[in-house]
Amino acid sequence: MDKFATLEPVRLYNNTPGVLSTSSSNRFSLTKPAGLPFSSHSSHSRTKSYAPFQLVGRLPVDLHIYILTLLAVPDIPAYARCSRALGNLAKDERVWEARWKAFGVDIHQLGDVLDTLEEKVKVQNGLDQNHAPPTLATESLDDDFGDFTSTSNNAQPGEMGDFVGAFSLSTPRTAHGFPIPSSSKTSRALYIRAHTLLKPLVSALSSPPHAVLSIIFPSPAPSLRHQAHTLRLLSLFLSSRVRPLRTWETLSAALRAAIDRFEDSLLTAFDVADGKGDERGMAEAAEASWEVWDGSGGEWELRRVWAEKREIFYEQSKWKPLDNFTNDSQLDFTPMDEFIVEILAALQEHGSRAVRVFPPASNVLLSFADRLANEVVGEYIASLLTRAREISNETFLKATAASFKEAWRMVDTIVQVGASRTDLDLPKTKAEDVVYRMFESNMDEYLDEEVEFVKQCFEMTCRSWEKRLSEHKATVGNLANPEHARFLGSHNPAQVKRTVLASFTNVLLLPVTIVPRTVGKAVGAAITTGSSAAVQGIQMLNPQRWGATPTTGQGAFPFARMPSWNANGRDGYVRDFEKGGDGMLFDIGGDDDEEDAEVTKEKTPSEKTARSSMTVSTITEESSSTAPTSIHSTRVSTPVPPALENFDLLLSLDIALELIHADRDSLKRAETFSGYPGSYGHRVRDTIEEIFVLLLQALSERHIKPGFETATERMRSYKPAEHEETKSVAPLLQFFELVHVGDTMQSMVQVYFDKELAPHIDRHDFLNAVVREKKHFEDVLDNSVAAGLNAATDALMNQVEHIIQKLTKPREYYPPEDGPMELGPTEGCREAIKCLQMHCQLVKGSTSKEVLEVFYQEVGFRLIAILQKHIKRQIISLNGGFQIIADLNAYHTFISSLRVATVTSDFAYLKMLGHVYVVEDAKDLAQIVRDVTRYGGAYRPEDIYEFIQRRSDWKKIEKTVDKTMYNLSFKEDCTLC
Repeated sequence: MDKFATLEPVRLYNNTPGVLSTSSSNRFSLTKPAGLPFSSHSSHSRTKSYAPFQLVGRLPVDLHIYILTLLAVPDIPAYARCSRALGNLAKDERVWEARWKAFGVDIHQLGDVLDTLEEKVKVQNGLDQNHAPPTLATESLDDDFGDFTSTSNNAQPGEMGDFVGAFSLSTPRTAHGFPIPSSSKTSRALYIRAHTLLKPLVSALSSPPHAVLSIIFPSPAPSLRHQAHTLRLLSLFLSSRVRPLRTWETLSAALRAAIDRFEDSLLTAFDVADGKGDERGMAEAAEASWEVWDGSGGEWELRRVWAEKREIFYEQSKWKPLDNFTNDSQLDFTPMDEFIVEILAALQEHGSRAVRVFPPASNVLLSFADRLANEVVGEYIASLLTRAREISNETFLKATAASFKEAWRMVDTIVQVGASRTDLDLPKTKAEDVVYRMFESNMDEYLDEEVEFVKQCFEMTCRSWEKRLSEHKATVGNLANPEHARFLGSHNPAQVKRTVLASFTNVLLLPVTIVPRTVGKAVGAAITTGSSAAVQGIQMLNPQRWGATPTTGQGAFPFARMPSWNANGRDGYVRDFEKGGDGMLFDIGGDDDEEDAEVTKEKTPSEKTARSSMTVSTITEESSSTAPTSIHSTRVSTPVPPALENFDLLLSLDIALELIHADRDSLKRAETFSGYPGSYGHRVRDTIEEIFVLLLQALSERHIKPGFETATERMRSYKPAEHEETKSVAPLLQFFELVHVGDTMQSMVQVYFDKELAPHIDRHDFLNAVVREKKHFEDVLDNSVAAGLNAATDALMNQVEHIIQKLTKPREYYPPEDGPMELGPTEGCREAIKCLQMHCQLVKGSTSKEVLEVFYQEVGFRLIAILQKHIKRQIISLNGGFQIIADLNAYHTFISSLRVATVTSDFAYLKMLGHVYVVEDAKDLAQIVRDVTRYGGAYRPEDIYEFIQRRSDWKKIEKTVDKTMYNLSFKEDCTLC
């Protein structure tokens, strides 16, 4: 109060009720003129604004405001009376905005209840004003403490500590008490209005429990929805967040009891309407119950009771989970299919009613579906998986994936039912979570068992292969099989590999059976047919038999799920090429086309006829009754000594396909759970990656690497002198066959990776475990091939050197003077070139161009060294010189066909070196030797001098050559001292 004024006498009573005195001094009147609207600005006209860092006492302003937001409403006046500054802060908008938000009227959309109560109060006040006695008209004391006191006589005995008189029942009256116009939008005004309107209802809570509702809602009772909103608003008003009165805890307990009675009456009304099939009555009761429920005490009672009365939860005895197993312990999910059909029908029926009856926000559909999934479907699946676990791990894994696939059908039904109501927001992810939550209890065991099962399958396959290798090694002389087909026996190995990969890709596109059913069922027949097609597709991968001997039982194929792999009786994979063309294989691209076309044109009719007989029909009765023609006997192929047939068993596409097939089965089962959210989703993705990593490890470390190491070791131990065959190096042929098989395996793994793994990982993430393991797999194969090629080069060049030495006669280059001249290459030269041509052609389609070029260079350089050493061992006459030139020309022609520039130029200089043996004049010969530019720097004069020493007439021309070259004669110019 900045100044004091002299009190002036005022009239105790107005002449007219509701009209203020016109006295010039009405400063201390506690009410405003009835005809003037209330302005909140007048009560805050002198409210000071404080900065947050400003101190009030010893505490900052923002801390005082925080304290005021936490205080109970009755304690705010006491706090405000401490000082003028705190009185101003008590009216700060930030304090009341926080309290109004804590009240939650706007959040729960309960403003209509306040409007209805205000209308009732206005009507009641209008009736009371006509019979009210005259009152003292005074103006409010607008001091620095705010409107916390008044001269109103309406204060109740228990009102001390509250806003005395300010929040009384007479507050809405315009002529008496504190005015609360609806035009005010401040949080403080909104709260005062709500407090004033709700406080009269609080007195009813002191009545006996059975009479509370009748007092709050006198006859005629409003609608159930309005009653629910009113009780909900009262529960918010008497909550710990607002604390409007000192006895709010006691009043809240009484209100809770009244709400329980109200909910019981709603539950009864809902049951009666449910029994009559009155969905309108059910919806009204359900909406009222949902509005009054505050979310405490667990599940919504009405939703729980409605669900418990559904008969579907008490019919488990009619379904037998063990019926999904046949007499021989095989899976047949026809009974579960029927079970799921009934579950979906119940979900459709009761879920549709729940959507129509219950409020959308209550999520009764999801709650019912969740309970149905856990209590009915989950129990059924648990019994089924327990029995499957007792049979075998494989049965358990199949049953787990199939059960999840069957249960997943609930998702579509939930989404379909939810879509029937437009205002129901039901995303598909929530429907999926129902099945995910139900199946979580089985995921840990499944993921662990899946990985262990894959390891066991790979171990069985690799051990079976190793056992077969050891048995073959012990009886290598008795297992020569003329039907062993090879890439090298094909006219075009590259085309054969492309055909295999194309068929393999088609196999990967075929479906995998997840839910096993009998063939008799329509849907099951389609799925089973797809599975059979997958198996037959694998059998159709190759028209040849891939390095495997016929076995019985499960020695070679230890998987019971693959019984039809041997259905053709040949333990291999067949395909009818004539269905797509004439059965001929042609290379694609590059220079191979021309060469292969020429070879094809040179085929005789009898060879073409025999070639076409190689084609074998797929698995039919006709093919089984017709004896197939021997593949080995019907192709023009490179002969392979039968004593080295065991090389065929070092690598096998059968094993690779078996490993991939087992891996794909597990991968497809794991993919069933690929959409799992959260931690299990990460585990599923990790399991998918681990399954593929195990395949790469088994294929590289247990199959490819040992096979190449064995082949490389045998090539290193190969001694050409111990074998009569001179045209071919048997270990080298077999190694090239292994290179073809290994390259095909790598291509199959790449195709499998692109089709199955790429959607689950980032192939460009070099830190990913799959990408790293795949790179390691490729490195193992490349290193094995590189080591093998090094040994193969040694073996090949040793063979060439052996051929040259063995077939070169003692006087091959020193023929008799009167003997006939044969200007063609010698037999040793021809055989060596044939051997080189054959092996270079074989390696051509098995490695990359870079590796092939390195191989050709190594062969060329080593051949030059062999020929130089060979020439230096000979005695060469003039006539023999022409023979040397003929041989060198033949070698040069062969090297030129390899198209390696560096090697070709070196051989061109070597070919020119032969001229030194046909020059008769010694002086001319000396000039040739001294010409350093003649051989492009490839040979020094000293090197040429060594070669001319192998001339048969060297003793005759030595002096002349030396004198011409060095201008001296050793006998004349040199003296021994």
